[in-house]
Amino acid sequence: MANELVIISGNAHREMGERIAAHLDVDLLEVDIDRFSDGEIQIKIRENIRGTDVFIIQPTMPPAENIMELLLMIDAVRRASCRRVTAVIPYFGYARQDRKDQPRVPIAAKLMAELITTAGAQRVLTIDLHAPQIQGFFDIPLDHLYSAPVLLKHFADWPRENLAVVAPDVGSIKMARSFAKRLDASLAIIDKRRPRPNEAVVMNFIGNVEGRDVIIFDDMIDTAGTLTDAARVCVENHGALSVTACCTHPLFSGRALERINEAPIKEVAVSNTIPFSRFDECPKVKVLDMSALLADAIQRIHLEKTVSALFL
Repeated sequence: MANELVIISGNAHREMGERIAAHLDVDLLEVDIDRFSDGEIQIKIRENIRGTDVFIIQPTMPPAENIMELLLMIDAVRRASCRRVTAVIPYFGYARQDRKDQPRVPIAAKLMAELITTAGAQRVLTIDLHAPQIQGFFDIPLDHLYSAPVLLKHFADWPRENLAVVAPDVGSIKMARSFAKRLDASLAIIDKRRPRPNEAVVMNFIGNVEGRDVIIFDDMIDTAGTLTDAARVCVENHGALSVTACCTHPLFSGRALERINEAPIKEVAVSNTIPFSRFDECPKVKVLDMSALLADAIQRIHLEKTVSALFL
Protein backbone atom coordinates (compact mmCIF):
# COMPACT_ATOMS: atom_id res chain seq x y z
CA MET A 1 0.00 0.00 0.00
CA ALA A 2 2.93 2.36 0.67
CA ASN A 3 3.23 5.05 -2.03
CA GLU A 4 0.37 3.50 -4.00
CA LEU A 5 -1.39 5.85 -6.43
CA VAL A 6 -4.95 6.59 -5.28
CA ILE A 7 -7.58 8.55 -7.23
CA ILE A 8 -10.60 10.04 -5.44
CA SER A 9 -13.40 12.00 -7.08
CA GLY A 10 -15.93 14.33 -5.54
CA ASN A 11 -19.43 14.84 -6.91
CA ALA A 12 -18.58 17.96 -8.93
CA HIS A 13 -17.23 15.98 -11.91
CA ARG A 14 -17.23 12.25 -11.25
CA GLU A 15 -17.04 11.48 -14.96
CA MET A 16 -13.65 13.23 -15.12
CA GLY A 17 -12.46 11.16 -12.14
CA GLU A 18 -13.53 7.96 -13.85
CA ARG A 19 -11.83 8.93 -17.10
CA ILE A 20 -8.55 9.78 -15.33
CA ALA A 21 -8.66 6.53 -13.34
CA ALA A 22 -9.22 4.58 -16.56
CA HIS A 23 -6.20 6.23 -18.22
CA LEU A 24 -4.08 5.30 -15.19
CA ASP A 25 -5.54 1.77 -15.03
CA VAL A 26 -6.66 2.15 -11.41
CA ASP A 27 -10.06 2.07 -9.72
CA LEU A 28 -11.59 5.13 -8.10
CA LEU A 29 -11.34 4.87 -4.33
CA GLU A 30 -14.65 4.25 -2.59
CA VAL A 31 -15.75 7.42 -0.77
CA ASP A 32 -19.11 8.06 0.87
CA ILE A 33 -20.29 11.64 0.34
CA ASP A 34 -23.54 12.04 2.26
CA ARG A 35 -25.65 14.81 3.77
CA PHE A 36 -27.10 15.30 7.20
CA SER A 37 -30.78 16.25 7.22
CA ASP A 38 -29.88 19.96 7.29
CA GLY A 39 -27.64 19.58 4.21
CA GLU A 40 -24.27 19.46 5.98
CA ILE A 41 -21.74 17.43 3.99
CA GLN A 42 -20.36 14.22 5.50
CA ILE A 43 -17.29 12.45 4.05
CA LYS A 44 -16.03 8.94 4.82
CA ILE A 45 -13.09 7.18 3.13
CA ARG A 46 -14.07 3.51 2.90
CA GLU A 47 -10.61 1.99 2.37
CA ASN A 48 -7.22 2.06 4.07
CA ILE A 49 -5.01 4.73 2.46
CA ARG A 50 -2.14 4.89 4.96
CA GLY A 51 1.08 5.82 3.17
CA THR A 52 -0.57 6.35 -0.24
CA ASP A 53 -0.19 9.14 -2.81
CA VAL A 54 -3.71 10.57 -3.07
CA PHE A 55 -5.07 12.73 -5.92
CA ILE A 56 -8.50 14.30 -5.37
CA ILE A 57 -10.37 15.29 -8.55
CA GLN A 58 -12.75 18.22 -7.97
CA PRO A 59 -13.37 21.38 -10.01
CA THR A 60 -14.62 24.25 -7.84
CA MET A 61 -17.31 25.91 -9.95
CA PRO A 62 -20.56 26.90 -8.19
CA PRO A 63 -22.34 25.84 -6.08
CA ALA A 64 -20.00 26.50 -3.15
CA GLU A 65 -20.63 22.94 -1.92
CA ASN A 66 -18.07 21.80 -4.51
CA ILE A 67 -15.38 23.73 -2.64
CA MET A 68 -16.59 22.42 0.71
CA GLU A 69 -16.51 18.84 -0.58
CA LEU A 70 -12.92 19.33 -1.74
CA LEU A 71 -11.80 20.77 1.62
CA LEU A 72 -13.46 17.97 3.59
CA MET A 73 -11.98 15.27 1.36
CA ILE A 74 -8.51 16.78 1.75
CA ASP A 75 -8.92 16.84 5.52
CA ALA A 76 -10.27 13.27 5.58
CA VAL A 77 -7.39 11.73 3.62
CA ARG A 78 -4.81 13.74 5.56
CA ARG A 79 -6.22 12.43 8.85
CA ALA A 80 -6.22 8.92 7.35
CA SER A 81 -2.40 9.14 7.19
CA CYS A 82 -1.85 9.29 3.44
CA ARG A 83 1.72 10.09 2.39
CA ARG A 84 0.75 13.04 0.19
CA VAL A 85 -2.47 14.66 -1.01
CA THR A 86 -2.73 16.58 -4.29
CA ALA A 87 -5.81 18.62 -5.13
CA VAL A 88 -6.55 18.21 -8.85
CA ILE A 89 -8.74 21.20 -9.72
CA PRO A 90 -9.50 21.23 -13.48
CA TYR A 91 -11.36 24.52 -13.05
CA PHE A 92 -10.19 26.80 -10.22
CA GLY A 93 -13.24 28.82 -9.19
CA TYR A 94 -13.18 32.37 -7.77
CA ALA A 95 -10.10 33.10 -9.89
CA ARG A 96 -11.67 36.24 -11.39
CA GLN A 97 -11.47 37.95 -7.99
CA ASP A 98 -7.67 37.97 -7.96
CA ARG A 99 -7.02 41.57 -6.88
CA LYS A 100 -8.58 44.45 -4.95
CA ASP A 101 -9.70 46.56 -7.90
CA GLN A 102 -12.23 48.64 -5.97
CA PRO A 103 -12.87 49.54 -2.33
CA ARG A 104 -14.23 46.99 0.16
CA VAL A 105 -13.99 43.84 -1.96
CA PRO A 106 -12.29 40.50 -1.13
CA ILE A 107 -9.42 38.85 -2.96
CA ALA A 108 -11.32 35.59 -3.28
CA ALA A 109 -8.65 33.71 -5.26
CA LYS A 110 -6.16 34.22 -2.42
CA LEU A 111 -8.74 33.06 0.13
CA MET A 112 -9.41 29.88 -1.88
CA ALA A 113 -5.66 29.17 -2.02
CA GLU A 114 -5.37 29.58 1.75
CA LEU A 115 -8.38 27.34 2.43
CA ILE A 116 -6.99 24.54 0.22
CA THR A 117 -3.56 24.80 1.85
CA THR A 118 -4.96 24.95 5.39
CA ALA A 119 -7.15 21.91 4.73
CA GLY A 120 -3.93 19.95 4.15
CA ALA A 121 -3.26 19.83 0.40
CA GLN A 122 0.45 19.47 -0.30
CA ARG A 123 0.25 20.10 -4.02
CA VAL A 124 -2.24 21.52 -6.54
CA LEU A 125 -2.75 20.59 -10.19
CA THR A 126 -4.96 22.80 -12.36
CA ILE A 127 -5.61 23.91 -15.96
CA ASP A 128 -5.66 27.44 -17.41
CA LEU A 129 -5.96 29.71 -14.40
CA HIS A 130 -7.89 32.88 -15.23
CA ALA A 131 -4.85 34.83 -14.01
CA PRO A 132 -1.51 32.92 -14.04
CA GLN A 133 -0.18 34.99 -11.12
CA ILE A 134 -2.64 33.14 -8.84
CA GLN A 135 0.09 30.50 -8.66
CA GLY A 136 1.85 32.90 -6.31
CA PHE A 137 -1.09 32.79 -3.87
CA PHE A 138 -0.12 29.24 -2.93
CA ASP A 139 2.71 28.41 -0.54
CA ILE A 140 2.73 24.82 -1.81
CA PRO A 141 3.81 23.52 -5.25
CA LEU A 142 1.29 24.19 -8.03
CA ASP A 143 1.44 22.64 -11.49
CA HIS A 144 -0.36 24.84 -14.01
CA LEU A 145 -1.26 22.91 -17.15
CA TYR A 146 -2.41 24.49 -20.41
CA SER A 147 -5.28 23.28 -22.55
CA ALA A 148 -3.46 24.37 -25.72
CA PRO A 149 -2.32 20.89 -26.89
CA VAL A 150 -5.88 19.55 -26.80
CA LEU A 151 -7.55 22.65 -28.24
CA LEU A 152 -5.00 23.07 -31.03
CA LYS A 153 -5.37 19.43 -32.04
CA HIS A 154 -9.03 20.15 -32.75
CA PHE A 155 -8.01 22.75 -35.36
CA ALA A 156 -5.00 20.88 -36.73
CA ASP A 157 -6.62 20.03 -40.07
CA TRP A 158 -8.10 23.47 -40.74
CA PRO A 159 -6.72 25.32 -43.80
CA ARG A 160 -4.28 27.95 -42.56
CA GLU A 161 -4.20 30.45 -45.41
CA ASN A 162 -7.54 32.06 -44.52
CA LEU A 163 -7.50 31.86 -40.73
CA ALA A 164 -7.62 34.64 -38.12
CA VAL A 165 -7.50 34.33 -34.34
CA VAL A 166 -9.39 36.95 -32.32
CA ALA A 167 -8.79 37.91 -28.69
CA PRO A 168 -12.23 38.97 -27.36
CA ASP A 169 -10.67 41.27 -24.74
CA VAL A 170 -7.31 42.59 -23.64
CA GLY A 171 -6.95 39.92 -20.95
CA SER A 172 -6.95 37.12 -23.53
CA ILE A 173 -4.35 38.65 -25.86
CA LYS A 174 -1.44 36.50 -24.67
CA MET A 175 -3.42 33.28 -25.09
CA ALA A 176 -4.76 34.32 -28.51
CA ARG A 177 -1.31 35.39 -29.73
CA SER A 178 0.09 31.99 -28.78
CA PHE A 179 -2.70 30.18 -30.64
CA ALA A 180 -2.31 32.42 -33.68
CA LYS A 181 1.41 31.68 -33.84
CA ARG A 182 0.89 27.92 -33.63
CA LEU A 183 -1.89 27.96 -36.22
CA ASP A 184 0.09 30.31 -38.49
CA ALA A 185 -2.89 32.67 -38.46
CA SER A 186 -3.29 36.44 -38.25
CA LEU A 187 -4.29 38.05 -34.95
CA ALA A 188 -7.01 40.59 -34.17
CA ILE A 189 -7.93 42.16 -30.83
CA ILE A 190 -11.20 43.53 -29.50
CA ASP A 191 -10.80 46.31 -26.96
CA LYS A 192 -13.72 46.58 -24.57
CA ARG A 193 -14.59 48.07 -21.22
CA ARG A 194 -16.64 46.37 -18.51
CA PRO A 195 -18.92 48.86 -16.67
CA ARG A 196 -20.16 46.11 -14.33
CA PRO A 197 -19.65 42.34 -13.84
CA ASN A 198 -20.83 40.15 -16.76
CA GLU A 199 -21.42 43.20 -18.98
CA ALA A 200 -19.03 44.47 -21.64
CA VAL A 201 -19.04 47.24 -24.24
CA VAL A 202 -16.89 46.92 -27.39
CA MET A 203 -14.80 50.03 -27.93
CA ASN A 204 -12.18 49.33 -30.63
CA PHE A 205 -11.26 46.58 -33.10
CA ILE A 206 -7.58 46.09 -33.89
CA GLY A 207 -6.66 43.92 -36.88
CA ASN A 208 -8.24 42.60 -40.07
CA VAL A 209 -10.63 39.63 -40.35
CA GLU A 210 -12.35 40.52 -43.61
CA GLY A 211 -12.91 37.42 -45.76
CA ARG A 212 -11.38 35.16 -43.07
CA ASP A 213 -12.52 32.25 -40.94
CA VAL A 214 -12.27 33.47 -37.35
CA ILE A 215 -11.47 31.51 -34.19
CA ILE A 216 -12.21 33.34 -30.93
CA PHE A 217 -10.14 31.99 -28.03
CA ASP A 218 -10.77 32.64 -24.34
CA ASP A 219 -10.11 30.84 -21.07
CA MET A 220 -13.79 30.72 -20.03
CA ILE A 221 -17.30 31.42 -21.26
CA ASP A 222 -19.69 32.54 -18.53
CA THR A 223 -22.74 34.46 -19.76
CA ALA A 224 -21.38 34.41 -23.36
CA GLY A 225 -22.00 38.15 -23.67
CA THR A 226 -18.39 38.95 -24.57
CA LEU A 227 -18.20 36.03 -26.98
CA THR A 228 -21.41 36.73 -28.88
CA ASP A 229 -20.70 40.47 -29.09
CA ALA A 230 -17.25 39.65 -30.49
CA ALA A 231 -18.75 37.25 -33.04
CA ARG A 232 -21.23 39.87 -34.26
CA VAL A 233 -18.53 42.54 -34.51
CA CYS A 234 -16.35 40.18 -36.59
CA VAL A 235 -19.14 39.17 -38.99
CA GLU A 236 -21.39 42.22 -39.21
CA ASN A 237 -18.84 45.04 -38.87
CA HIS A 238 -15.62 43.54 -40.22
CA GLY A 239 -16.64 41.00 -42.86
CA ALA A 240 -15.51 37.70 -41.35
CA LEU A 241 -16.64 34.61 -43.31
CA SER A 242 -17.34 32.46 -40.24
CA VAL A 243 -16.78 32.40 -36.48
CA THR A 244 -15.82 29.44 -34.31
CA ALA A 245 -15.36 29.87 -30.57
CA CYS A 246 -13.03 27.94 -28.31
CA CYS A 247 -12.53 28.00 -24.54
CA THR A 248 -11.22 25.89 -21.69
CA HIS A 249 -13.90 26.37 -19.03
CA PRO A 250 -17.58 26.23 -20.15
CA LEU A 251 -19.44 27.90 -17.27
CA PHE A 252 -22.47 28.74 -19.46
CA SER A 253 -24.53 30.60 -16.87
CA GLY A 254 -27.75 32.55 -17.35
CA ARG A 255 -28.73 32.97 -21.02
CA ALA A 256 -25.33 31.81 -22.33
CA LEU A 257 -26.56 28.92 -24.48
CA GLU A 258 -29.49 30.95 -25.81
CA ARG A 259 -27.11 33.75 -26.80
CA ILE A 260 -24.79 31.31 -28.57
CA ASN A 261 -27.69 29.84 -30.52
CA GLU A 262 -28.72 33.32 -31.68
CA ALA A 263 -25.19 34.49 -32.55
CA PRO A 264 -23.35 34.00 -35.88
CA ILE A 265 -21.20 31.22 -34.40
CA LYS A 266 -20.98 27.85 -36.13
CA GLU A 267 -19.31 25.89 -33.30
CA VAL A 268 -18.14 26.33 -29.71
CA ALA A 269 -15.32 23.93 -28.81
CA VAL A 270 -14.88 23.60 -25.04
CA SER A 271 -12.97 21.30 -22.72
CA ASN A 272 -14.51 19.08 -20.06
CA THR A 273 -12.85 20.78 -17.07
CA ILE A 274 -16.48 21.50 -16.14
CA PRO A 275 -19.15 18.88 -16.94
CA PHE A 276 -21.48 19.73 -19.81
CA SER A 277 -24.48 17.70 -20.99
CA ARG A 278 -26.95 20.32 -22.26
CA PHE A 279 -26.45 19.53 -25.95
CA ASP A 280 -30.22 19.59 -26.55
CA GLU A 281 -30.19 23.29 -25.60
CA CYS A 282 -27.19 24.15 -27.78
CA PRO A 283 -26.03 21.64 -30.42
CA LYS A 284 -23.22 24.04 -31.40
CA VAL A 285 -21.17 22.95 -28.35
CA LYS A 286 -18.43 20.34 -28.90
CA VAL A 287 -16.64 18.97 -25.83
CA LEU A 288 -12.93 18.06 -25.93
CA ASP A 289 -11.50 15.68 -23.33
CA MET A 290 -8.74 16.82 -20.93
CA SER A 291 -8.58 13.60 -18.90
CA ALA A 292 -5.54 12.17 -20.74
CA LEU A 293 -3.58 15.39 -20.11
CA LEU A 294 -4.45 15.34 -16.40
CA ALA A 295 -3.71 11.61 -16.12
CA ASP A 296 -0.28 12.12 -17.68
CA ALA A 297 0.48 14.93 -15.21
CA ILE A 298 -0.73 12.82 -12.26
CA GLN A 299 1.47 9.91 -13.34
CA ARG A 300 4.51 12.17 -13.65
CA ILE A 301 3.90 13.74 -10.23
CA HIS A 302 3.42 10.34 -8.63
CA LEU A 303 6.66 8.99 -10.13
CA GLU A 304 8.53 12.23 -9.29
CA LYS A 305 9.18 12.92 -12.97
CA THR A 306 9.24 16.31 -14.66
CA VAL A 307 5.90 17.84 -15.57
CA SER A 308 7.45 20.66 -17.61
CA ALA A 309 7.07 18.70 -20.86
CA LEU A 310 3.30 19.27 -20.53
CA PHE A 311 3.60 23.05 -20.12
CA LEU A 312 3.02 23.90 -23.78
